[in-house]
Amino acid sequence: MAAAAAIAMFLLAALPASAHVTIWPNEVEQGAYTVFTVRVPSEKEGTETTAVRVVFPEGVSITRFEPKPGWTAAFERNADQAITEVTWTAEPGHGLDVTAFTEFRMSGRVLPDADPGSVLVWKAYQTYADGSVVEWIGAPNTDSPTPAPATTVVPGNAADDGHGHGGAQTATSSSSKDDGSYDALIVALIIVSMVLSIWALSLSLILLLQKRKQQSRN
Repeated sequence: MAAAAAIAMFLLAALPASAHVTIWPNEVEQGAYTVFTVRVPSEKEGTETTAVRVVFPEGVSITRFEPKPGWTAAFERNADQAITEVTWTAEPGHGLDVTAFTEFRMSGRVLPDADPGSVLVWKAYQTYADGSVVEWIGAPNTDSPTPAPATTVVPGNAADDGHGHGGAQTATSSSSKDDGSYDALIVALIIVSMVLSIWALSLSLILLLQKRKQQSRN
């Protein structure tokens, strides 16, 4: 019974541990236009996420941002006036508490000269109302507790003019597939945890009833 309870607690504890700041899709064709989605969970007890800053990697050009109610967006530009980073800031009453997450969307293009197989690393900085900042700048796809969001460049269609919808559709399909796998994993872990909890409770009741029967016989 104790072992089952320990397993259930471990599985439940594992759920928020995987809640990192991520970007989707995680694979995009070189030269393709697509919509990038920054997914931000709030993980800190007793405070709220109030700002998210994302620094864009070389090899990608971001030009448009989806308006998000309750949040404002501010940009940094380089000498050529290209946008190099964005900071979303929550308006009063719109911060994210520990049970919440949100998504920010932006449109852009992976440049045609980006090397296939290269990894575009997006540095993210998550600010909380208590003044603390979590820097999501660790090495991506590692055991780092704060890995940076990343996108892998895959070979593009040489016949594409750069505005091809095939690349965007491929990216969107990849994003949907990954999102579905992620959600299915969470649901599976929750179901397993609930089953183990019910089993542990049932076993406790059986043992309790057996103990009472023995006492009544004595």
